[in-house]
Amino acid sequence: MIGPRRAVVAGHICLDIIPDVSAIEPGIFNAQFRPGHMLEAGQATLATGGPVSNTGLALHRLGVPVRLIAKVGDDAFGHVVERIINAIEPDLLAGMKLDPQATTSYTIIISPPHTDRIFLHCPGANHDFRSADVGSDQLAQADLLHFGYPPVMRRMYADGGHELIDLMRRAKSIGVTTALDLCYPDPTSEAGQLDWTAIFRSVLPYVDIFVPSLEELLFMLRRQTHIELSTHGDIVEHATPQLLTSIGDELIGLGVKIALIKLGARGAYLRTAPVAAFDRLGRACPTDRAAWADREMWVPCFKVDVVGTTGSGDATIAGFLSAILRDASPETAMTMAVAVGACNVEAADALSGVRTWEETAARIANGWARQPLCLDAPSWQWDAQLSLWRREV
Repeated sequence: MIGPRRAVVAGHICLDIIPDVSAIEPGIFNAQFRPGHMLEAGQATLATGGPVSNTGLALHRLGVPVRLIAKVGDDAFGHVVERIINAIEPDLLAGMKLDPQATTSYTIIISPPHTDRIFLHCPGANHDFRSADVGSDQLAQADLLHFGYPPVMRRMYADGGHELIDLMRRAKSIGVTTALDLCYPDPTSEAGQLDWTAIFRSVLPYVDIFVPSLEELLFMLRRQTHIELSTHGDIVEHATPQLLTSIGDELIGLGVKIALIKLGARGAYLRTAPVAAFDRLGRACPTDRAAWADREMWVPCFKVDVVGTTGSGDATIAGFLSAILRDASPETAMTMAVAVGACNVEAADALSGVRTWEETAARIANGWARQPLCLDAPSWQWDAQLSLWRREV
């Protein structure tokens, strides 16, 4: 395995404000978290959030040379964001832009035990981010560009995603491998009302690695399926292997070369394109293209005591991209994806639980137990040695 290649992580950044509500019993929280009631919380954690911070800093901790490109306001929250990142590594701030006319984005994250998170989010300066904020000189020095959260960045999704398409096209034109992450938009917002299928048709031909969650993908690509599964409760719990195969095939048909779909507590799903498509993957393309081509697998999570799930999807992406940038096999990449995601949820914030590549690999090698995952599908086979399900494409 080679040393990691270089990455640029661009897009959404915010200040996460995370009150400690771990002492509140879930039943009490669910009953009392309503107008007119006060619940006593513990100390709040202040941390940077969004993919630029969560995925970018996790890649840094995993040993990947990375640069962050984002926009914040020249205000109190913006200076807190700067101070947090500067304390980790000052050089990471080279692409940070302070806009005196903008407000720094922030998110209040309420994450009670054994209950999914509640977000209060202000997009702030992220709405003004555009393709030109990622300079061609910055792209020229990178092997991979990872961009995150266009659904909460108005300029990036406006006009049919023109700015997002331009950024991905520019990166591809100079040989950079591109990766794209989504987030779940407010259904009542401007982004929630967009025709994301049309945007995907335009942008995904320029996206090599697509890493959304299943909920995000169904909301944007298959709204009726999203509605139908939502009536049964947890969407991921009711996702079948047949559904994942169908979506994976659709993404490959839209131009994606490597599709990683995050499945929360049920792990992660991988679908890849035929080998000929890897000729267009760019500088971070795996050396063994045949090993990556025409693959389909589903990897279960590792067992952990969950403290908080903030940034777990972003950490999963960091584990996956870190493996690709090390020229690892798809099996190693998927295993590291769910491993880094599992480490993440052992802390309240998005970064404290993430370990180095070597520490994470050692934890896996020492027999870290997996969560059970049973797929009731005859075409899928369990690989006991690698602890994953695979299907012949």
